[in-house]
Amino acid sequence: MTVTSPQGRTEPLRPDGSPVRVLVVDDEQSVAELLSMALRYEGWQIRHAEDGAGAVRAARAFRPHAVVLDMALPDMDGLSALGRLRRELPDVPVLFLAARDAGEGRIAGLTAGGDDCVTKPFGLEDVVARLRGLIRRSGAVDRRTESVLVVGDLTLDEESHEVTRAGVSIHLTATEFELLRFLMRNPRRVLSKPQILDRVWSYDFGGQANVVELYISYLRRKIDRGREPMIHTRRGAGYLIKPAPAPAPAPAPTRAPASAPAPALTTTSR
Repeated sequence: MTVTSPQGRTEPLRPDGSPVRVLVVDDEQSVAELLSMALRYEGWQIRHAEDGAGAVRAARAFRPHAVVLDMALPDMDGLSALGRLRRELPDVPVLFLAARDAGEGRIAGLTAGGDDCVTKPFGLEDVVARLRGLIRRSGAVDRRTESVLVVGDLTLDEESHEVTRAGVSIHLTATEFELLRFLMRNPRRVLSKPQILDRVWSYDFGGQANVVELYISYLRRKIDRGREPMIHTRRGAGYLIKPAPAPAPAPAPTRAPASAPAPALTTTSR
C-alpha cells in the first residue's frame, strides 16, 4: 500500500496502513540531521535521539520499525544500547554506524544481534539501501508495493525495472531509469542540475551540466510524447515531475432549438 506524503512523494505503508518509522541514534548533530533528511525523502517518519537513554525512551514512545544506532554514544556503548533496545523491541532491525577503525567492535555488534553495519564516513545511498532491505525483510512493509513508485498514471518498479504510463510499457536505458527514479522519488519538487548530476552520475562525474538537459529530453520523448506532459522545466532552477492534469470533460452536445409547431390546418365548410 502507498500514499502521497505531505512532501508529495509516494510513501510506503505497512500492511496495517501506518507509515514506516525509523529511529536515528547518534550524538553527532550534523550526521544525524543529514541522515534524517535523507530518510525523510524516502517518505519515512524519523525520530532522533542523542544517547542510549534517549534511544530507549524514544523506542517506547515512537515504536520504530527500524533503528540506526551509532556504536559510540556519550552515555554507553552501542552494544549496551542494543541490549536495552532489544528488551523494548525484540524484533526491530538495527543498523549500526561504526568508525572506520572499529573492526572488532563492528564484528561484536553483528554478533550481539545487530542486523547490519556501515562505517563512517558513509554514503547516504548505502544507508538508505541497507535500511530498505532490512525493513523489507522484517515484513514492516508489503514487498509488492514498497518497491513501486507512482506519480499520476506513471509507475516505476524499482525491483523489476518496469515502467508504464497509463498501462503502456515504456523501455528505458539504465541511465534514463535512474534519472526517472530520482524524479519520481521527489514528485512536485524542483531538482537542480547539480543535484541530478550528483545523484544519477555520481559526485565524480566529469561531464557538463548539459548532459542533464539531454537525458531530460530523452525521457520527455518516451514519457510525454502524445500525452499531457509530466516532466517540467523551471528556468534557472531545475526540473520536476508531477501528475498530468486530468483531461477536461467533453462539452455536452448542444441541442438545436426546438422549432415552433406548424400551425394546424383548418378547413371551412361551404
